[in-house]
Amino acid sequence: MMQQKGRVKFEAGPVTFIVQHELWDGNVQDHSDQGVAVLVAKQDDETTLLRFNCFDIEKSYIYGPDKENKKFRMDHTTDGNPINWTIQQVRNNLSIMLETAGYEEIAKEVDTKQVEQVLGDVESTARELYMTGRNTVKHNRGTDIFEVGNIRFGLEMRRQTSGDGGLAIHVLADLAGTPGRHFMEETELLAFDCFRDAPHYHYGPRNKNHRIFFDKTLVPDPLKWTLGQFKSRKLAAMIERAGYPGVAADLDQDLLDSLMPAIEKRAIDMRAGGMPAEVTGNLNG
Repeated sequence: MMQQKGRVKFEAGPVTFIVQHELWDGNVQDHSDQGVAVLVAKQDDETTLLRFNCFDIEKSYIYGPDKENKKFRMDHTTDGNPINWTIQQVRNNLSIMLETAGYEEIAKEVDTKQVEQVLGDVESTARELYMTGRNTVKHNRGTDIFEVGNIRFGLEMRRQTSGDGGLAIHVLADLAGTPGRHFMEETELLAFDCFRDAPHYHYGPRNKNHRIFFDKTLVPDPLKWTLGQFKSRKLAAMIERAGYPGVAADLDQDLLDSLMPAIEKRAIDMRAGGMPAEVTGNLNG
């Protein structure tokens, strides 16, 4: 189920503008992403007439999601900021877009003055939710630590309140300073939750937090898959995708290769020991 925050509504005659923050999970929704959706809905029953996706990756708009369902992509190079672009289209082209979506009668009833009265609040709410609604997570660093040059691995057995759990592997690095200094921050770059029921992994838990859930039919052993990415030298590319290209560039792959047997053995041994009896919560949600 898609996670949603801060659903705020603004009425403007025959239409209602709805602004909400959404978190999409890979292999649950279309892809892993998060951002703000601006919906133009029918005033009486909130049927979505137009949808604008102002996300990290997905920058698109849909004519009549419940009817015509025609999707077009914004060009992030030429269209610029997706929230600004969305507001400009609503201000200048709302009626014709509603016609294209198949809602000609509503298009005729739109009052541009009513729309303009709420559009400033729609924009400010969208911009605020894009920043404050962002879903991030801070996990524990792990109980078993392996130093690998400029990164480290933290391994831990986790149990969630739902009863799910399993081995988690955290890929960590010291950012914004020198180790031992008060301004240095250990940051989680990637997290691999090799859980029993809902295994998944995170790109950039502390910034992007793009999550991808495993297809357990094709990946019955998420730990084996995770270790396979490390051994096949894909870790640097994953760190870069998470938003840390500098860390990726400095990764010592030969050192990682030499330490993989020890990391793999400890991971397998920890998994064999089973989940802890008590819930192991995150440091924040």
